Amino acid sequence: MEFKQLSLIAPLLKAITETGYTHPTAIQQKAIPIVLQGNDLIGCAQTGTGKTAAFALPLLQRLEETKTLGKLVPIRALILTPTRELAIQIGDNINLYRKYLKLNYCTIFGGVSQEKQVKEIKKGVDILVATPGRLLDLMNQKIVSLDKIEILILDEADNMLDMGFIHDIKKILTKVPSKRQTLFFSATMPPNIRKFAHGILHKPVEVDVTPVSSTAEKVNQSVFFVEKKEKIRLLTSILKKLKHERTIVFSRTKHGADKIVKLLAKNGLRAAAIHGNKSQNARQKALGEFKDSHLKILIATDIAARGIDIEQLPLVINYDLPNVPETYVHRIGRTGRAGQEGKAISFCDVEERPYLADIEKLIGLKIKIEKINK
Repeated sequence: MEFKQLSLIAPLLKAITETGYTHPTAIQQKAIPIVLQGNDLIGCAQTGTGKTAAFALPLLQRLEETKTLGKLVPIRALILTPTRELAIQIGDNINLYRKYLKLNYCTIFGGVSQEKQVKEIKKGVDILVATPGRLLDLMNQKIVSLDKIEILILDEADNMLDMGFIHDIKKILTKVPSKRQTLFFSATMPPNIRKFAHGILHKPVEVDVTPVSSTAEKVNQSVFFVEKKEKIRLLTSILKKLKHERTIVFSRTKHGADKIVKLLAKNGLRAAAIHGNKSQNARQKALGEFKDSHLKILIATDIAARGIDIEQLPLVINYDLPNVPETYVHRIGRTGRAGQEGKAISFCDVEERPYLADIEKLIGLKIKIEKINK
């Protein structure tokens, strides 16, 4: 199937062609027609399968077809997302797709001055991409009004709720019109998340492209059983031996991420950490250097890493195994994207054995055990 078979308008098709995309992914094939018809939707698909375009393209088309010219634009669509990095990424994609349309957007998030964001909003924007905290802040200041919202999108909904945004989201929901189109996208859909989704959507159509347990087929997964105190030595050895272009290393905590950076530096390896305590400028600088291959090793916590889309990332290392098995799926979804091959290596100490068992149960696969060469 080609994008032109999805009833998308010519300006969008032209923009898509210029990005180099020719064939829609499975989630795009299923979701775009449903959204264009005006239905509410629950979309569940593995990371790296193109969820952003699955909602951004039909969103732009629906707004373009019903826009009013010559008036100050009220905010007509709201995209809620958990992290700054993901908000920026979504905004960048919308900017690409709207190239030949007269629709404006703005991305707002905390950790930076609100001045520039407020200026953009006051010019009039059709689409607002926001993290919940900054959005509520600007709503309380009477800078943002959501009473004209036609389409509401919750992206990475499971992560937003896991991060404690449930009360913020409920507050925001009281300020948007009850008559609206709502899209609920997530890579995982545990029962409590699904229950919440059905509570805010109206007769939603469900699209489940890959189950929660699905891990990328082209990701080669392996695990080392290693003592906690020996992890840094093993990490250093792997990074020096494999000499991958770029590697993301996952740490369970912010303090742990910073510690790994310092220990690698002592072994002659330059790395940078991204986590919630880092300033927005520091996080964007590290991400920019990593995407440009000026920085080869990125140490990340799960919250900071969600939504990072790095082309041709060959290796992910789980320095700490996650205690939530679905998080493992998200992590290794950073590699093996868009049909590329990838490798995911995990370190497992004695205390983490139960986490490994939960992960293997979820994905229905025994992860290959690697031996440490001494």
